[in-house]
Amino acid sequence: QVPMVESGGGLVQAGGSLRLSCTVSLRTFSSYLMGWFRQFPGKEREFVAAITGSGRSTDYADSVKGRFTISRDNANNTVYLAMTSLKPEDTAVYYCAGRYTISEYIVTTPERFGDWGQGTQVTVSS
Repeated sequence: QVPMVESGGGLVQAGGSLRLSCTVSLRTFSSYLMGWFRQFPGKEREFVAAITGSGRSTDYADSVKGRFTISRDNANNTVYLAMTSLKPEDTAVYYCAGRYTISEYIVTTPERFGDWGQGTQVTVSS
């Protein structure tokens, strides 16, 4: 298990913004596809966004397109999720996840990711 530490969650009003960070203890971070997932109470984890190791390709769930932006800093082994125009329905525990790969192909199912952070709570009040 690769250590991943998330931060940046919290309470925000609807329409507000938050930026999540996930720092990964891994020498080959640039070879890791990184993703963000979220989990609502009583539900399975769902895909939010992903970014390839190079940072050249990204993918987003339809529900967050245009509002969330995933990015990464390979020099500092960190992936970010900038969230804007937050809605109460974005309230969830957010997890970062990683998958070793040498391709630029993005997968979006949680089962394809082997390493996970501990999760950070995001609460959006109406």
